[in-house]
Amino acid sequence: MKSMKFPKRYLIVLLTFVSTCVCYIERVGFSIAYTVAADAAGINQSSKGTILSTFYYGYACSQVPGGWAAQKIGGRQVLLLSFVLWSSTCFLVPLDPNRVTILVVARLLVGVAQGFIFPSIHTVLAQWVPPHERSRSVSLTTSGMYLGAAMGMLVLPSLVKFRGPQSVFIAEAALGVIWSFFWFKYATDPPRSEHQKATATGFGESLLPTKASQKIKVENGGTTARTSEIPWKRILASRPVWAIVVNNFTFHYALYVLMNWLPTYFELGLQLSLQEMGSSKMLPYFNMFIFSNIGGVLADHLITKRIMSVTKTRKFLNTVGFVVSSLALMALPIFRTSAGAIFCSSVALGFLALGRAGFAVNHMDIAPKYAGIVMGVSNTAGTLAGIIGVDMTGKLLEAAKAEYSDLSSPESWRTVFVIPGLLCVFSSFIFLLFSTGERIFD
Repeated sequence: MKSMKFPKRYLIVLLTFVSTCVCYIERVGFSIAYTVAADAAGINQSSKGTILSTFYYGYACSQVPGGWAAQKIGGRQVLLLSFVLWSSTCFLVPLDPNRVTILVVARLLVGVAQGFIFPSIHTVLAQWVPPHERSRSVSLTTSGMYLGAAMGMLVLPSLVKFRGPQSVFIAEAALGVIWSFFWFKYATDPPRSEHQKATATGFGESLLPTKASQKIKVENGGTTARTSEIPWKRILASRPVWAIVVNNFTFHYALYVLMNWLPTYFELGLQLSLQEMGSSKMLPYFNMFIFSNIGGVLADHLITKRIMSVTKTRKFLNTVGFVVSSLALMALPIFRTSAGAIFCSSVALGFLALGRAGFAVNHMDIAPKYAGIVMGVSNTAGTLAGIIGVDMTGKLLEAAKAEYSDLSSPESWRTVFVIPGLLCVFSSFIFLLFSTGERIFD
């Protein structure tokens, strides 16, 4: 490994980055394709919200099992299986808004399969990435979500226009299969680190099960105890874990509401055509990609240069990101032009992504050996946010349509954006009070 000019861990990080990119192309792609197909079939907003939120029910069910499976089987294997399952489902299922049962089952299956992805990725990164590279590595990996969303918003509306909604499913399945091939060919489990400090933080250590209280001989003749028992009670009772959980819920509430309903806001709220908006419609997600990586590099700089402690760095970036995002979200319905809406949504999503250098990396600060488990718990909350936010937004818009006769007025959308704005303020306060950058789970 030392003789390689391009360290293997960089390849692993790059592949996980591409994996999140592909996953979010799929999510944005379904939203775009289904919206076009549903509008053509005369499906109302409430019913659209129900279908769009179905994915998150399956996603929520598999988060904690995904963390457990990654811990017991290995993140590398579970990640590959997840991609094969959701890609196959996309390839086989027809996109027909009138065949509700088939769509619901398909979205549940895709949700279950994708629910294993992020716990597996966090398990893999906790093994491969040394502590001083974690902020930027996790930020790069998760920024793939936003680049994928940006690419989806840029390319897929035109694909739908010229090739039809079903073509989106075929393209997404093809991307999933291609990624699976490269992961199968190049991804491996990490060698155990020989560096004592790195090993102490979980880097390079196998997370596969060992017998409880097993004694392992070391070179100097002594022994050390290892246990595979997952401290579920301590994890679920930990205030720093709940600080992550609350912020994960808020982050994904805002993200999923915008991801699933921004196309509708442009089309019905501002009377704009996605095809005619050109590349501007991808800017909010591209901004997330940029700010996510800025946050990761900035966090590692503050920590390695000892400008701030790990705890202060996480709290600082989380607070700045969420507070600025809150202001932009609540201001969004005030702007009635394409440029104003793009600017506000870009600021909101960009600073949310900056905040991920606070709460999202914190999984590996407090529990590097159980990063997949903690991520599973926290991402379950984030997925519940998708279920609640996406479905409730559909009902709010249906009620607003009945009151205001259409969805072109700012009043129709005010509550939709104020709710995540207020959640951002609340969750940043919780993170300030209860989070820590210290390792609390051995």
